[in-house]
Amino acid sequence: MGAGQSGLQLALGLQAKGYEVTLMSNRTADEIRTGRVMSTQCMFDSALQHERDLQLNFWERQAPRIEGVGVSVAAPDATRPIDWLGRLKGYAQSVDQRVKMAGWLDTFTQRGGQLVIHGASVADLDFFSRTYDLVLVAAGKGELVSMFERNATRSPYDAPQRALAVSYVHGLGPRPEHPETEAVRCNLVPGVGELFVMPTLTTSGRADILFWEGLPGGPLDVFRGVNDPGEHLALTLELMEKYTPWEYARATKVELTDAGGTLAGRYAPVVRNPVGRLPGGGLVLGVADVVVANDPITGQGSNSAAKCAASYLSSILMHGDRPFDEAWMKATFDKYWFTTGMPVTEWTNAMLGAPPEHVLELIGAAGRLQPVADRFANGFDNPADFDSYFYEPEDTADYLAEVSSSLSPVPAE
Repeated sequence: MGAGQSGLQLALGLQAKGYEVTLMSNRTADEIRTGRVMSTQCMFDSALQHERDLQLNFWERQAPRIEGVGVSVAAPDATRPIDWLGRLKGYAQSVDQRVKMAGWLDTFTQRGGQLVIHGASVADLDFFSRTYDLVLVAAGKGELVSMFERNATRSPYDAPQRALAVSYVHGLGPRPEHPETEAVRCNLVPGVGELFVMPTLTTSGRADILFWEGLPGGPLDVFRGVNDPGEHLALTLELMEKYTPWEYARATKVELTDAGGTLAGRYAPVVRNPVGRLPGGGLVLGVADVVVANDPITGQGSNSAAKCAASYLSSILMHGDRPFDEAWMKATFDKYWFTTGMPVTEWTNAMLGAPPEHVLELIGAAGRLQPVADRFANGFDNPADFDSYFYEPEDTADYLAEVSSSLSPVPAE
């Protein structure tokens, strides 16, 4: 159930291994292709590799190669005391999900997969659980999610932590400091929110995404009820001019890619229990953001979805012909949670709060120490790496001292 990054990747992966797969989507490929943008997806190297492994990287040659992650911190006077660029070991890419999901959906049917265009209900799942060996729910919104109980011990927030506003645009100029480098730009405005700018491939070719994350009730939380795409973009640019003028300076000639190129909303980050119980006694397994939905501040949504689909595919293949019982479902989720879900959740929740002093020191040091900038940037690909130097002041201090000493010249005898 669900034709997003995880549902389609898993369906195509199972199909390639000889499984009979039925995929349920509430929209056709053409409806997805011509609809509104769905996300701000930027996928890093290890997530992209899962697509390559299944030979689903259809747009890799066309999409911009994102070689770095830049961080800028705004001061109250709208200058940027911190501004640096970390280099990625392997490039990242963003492909508009309207392009990717429509293309993958067409591929699934061309390869003989059974596609049902229908918004599934819990009653449908009750029937399917008696008909199919395994039912996976990869639709992260709507009635189906209610089957999966919120895990309070893993979900510290019960309300949205950011108000989100997205615009896909043509005509954005390069950052003059690194005009030759395609990069994701993270602009942090303390007490206000964040602006992310990233290259992407959309339905009309190369474009850029302007993505505001505002603290609820704050000066960026002004997009609710704005339904006109032109008004949405004008508001986005007005806020850029006020809070991130260095980004606004390259956006003065932008225009929306299409009438569906804007998106606004909010949701509470949540971790849910992975097994859904149906009224008839059947069980279903939740996938990706059905069970682990983090705020997009760390850009992990599509990355986690790809990693979840790859992990579940491996678990299904290893299980063979045995029944997919509750114990298997829990073990399958746990494998994903401890390798990917938990590190991503810990890092994302840390980034949503006011940064402690040692994190501010770390981000500042990255402007002086290129290895620190590079390691932070590559954490977007492997969030588990933050555990060794990001969360505890002592670990951060030890790491910065180690990098500083390695870069210091050895005194002559």
